[in-house]
Amino acid sequence: LAMALFKPPGEYDADIVASEGQALGVAPTFGGPYVGIFACKQRYIRQMPGRIVGRTVDTEGKLAYVLTLQTREQHIRRERATSNICTSVALIALMSTVYMAANGKKGMRHMAELTYHKAHYLASLIEKIPGYSLPMDGTFFQEFVVKCPGSPSEINEKLLARKIIGGLDISDLLPNGMLVCATEVNSRQEIEAFAQALAEAAA
Repeated sequence: LAMALFKPPGEYDADIVASEGQALGVAPTFGGPYVGIFACKQRYIRQMPGRIVGRTVDTEGKLAYVLTLQTREQHIRRERATSNICTSVALIALMSTVYMAANGKKGMRHMAELTYHKAHYLASLIEKIPGYSLPMDGTFFQEFVVKCPGSPSEINEKLLARKIIGGLDISDLLPNGMLVCATEVNSRQEIEAFAQALAEAAA
């Protein structure tokens, strides 16, 4: 989703990129299945795992999509295959494709802008709460780190008692650290209620 707003990794000369595609129209469904996104420069494509779908035209000149570079795959190269798929998430990938096509370029950019602004609005509210701080000063899209005045797990317990799911406890990486996220689906009221609950949980 962030790529609808920011420069694509190819413009930063990335050789290989991978990301989670759950935000592209895939419901959480108790933890999966989801879809992953993987891309690489042309020179690495024959070492890339997974099936590759290419666009072509059929014998009547109509647009068609086909599996391409299949010599990498297990039905041809057997144990030497770079693509060894035991399960497939093609249906989930199709869900994401339909979601992006239905929203279009403008719709995806609109959602990315909403996500960016809502996450930054939440960060600005949390930063004003006594005891809380934002220890990282880098650019972020929808997730950011918050340093809490106490144990994030204890704060999350208080939030849960109010039917609010708190941020991810990352105290093993940063003392009293919590990873927080806001997206286009969160209303302004929900964001403000979350910030208020954080303030009261630390009181």
